[in-house]
Amino acid sequence: MRKISLIITMLAVVAIACKHDNKGDKQKNFVEEKDAIGTNKAEELWSQLFNGENLDGWKAFNADSISSQWQVKDGVIVFTPAPGKRTSTENLITKNTYTNFELSLEWKISKGGNSGIMWGVQEGEAFSEPYLTGPEIQILDNELHPDATNGPIRQAGALYDMMPPKSDKTKNAGKWNKTVIKIDHNTNKGSVRLNGFTINEFPVHGKEWKDMIKSSKFKNWENFGKTRKGHIALQDHSDKVWFRNIKIKEL
Repeated sequence: MRKISLIITMLAVVAIACKHDNKGDKQKNFVEEKDAIGTNKAEELWSQLFNGENLDGWKAFNADSISSQWQVKDGVIVFTPAPGKRTSTENLITKNTYTNFELSLEWKISKGGNSGIMWGVQEGEAFSEPYLTGPEIQILDNELHPDATNGPIRQAGALYDMMPPKSDKTKNAGKWNKTVIKIDHNTNKGSVRLNGFTINEFPVHGKEWKDMIKSSKFKNWENFGKTRKGHIALQDHSDKVWFRNIKIKEL
């Protein structure tokens, strides 16, 4: 009788333990499911600026059409300047305008090449170039382009001529670099992450912003960096450059 009671007690303990294990599995599954949902929701906040197939959502600066200098090849936007002497540039800009955002993309530059990413860009007859209104995050071959000799303030990852990167995290010309640019007027903070490293931080309006402009080549440019809302531009600097995996998250 005592043996039967002992067996019943042991079976009861095992049943309770199994029940707790099942409960633990359910809780674990719930947490994993919750995490998965959270990740999906976070990803939903990003919008693709480039679909990998065509230039829908983009236009040429101050123009109604885009020339063959800008092409999509194998899921990559490729800018190849037309041969010979060119009389003007052809910068690519988003059709939509943005104020507070996080922009993520990958780029690679040709040997000795120069390009850039601008925001707050305004169109119109008064503006012949996007850089007359839009601040620029520099894209550069730091090894071979002459502008690199002017110091970090004009090298890759710099807020061009206004704030130098803390360090050089670029890969050699011809290799892909991932850049994440954050512009947030709500917190008055801008930043640049290059290949996983935060290399630049700066204000985006106010006295400090104005002081940076006063200390730069843009000090006498009436409309530079004045407008918070504007287009995002990929620069034609007469050198071959590639872009891919372009997406944006509005803040």
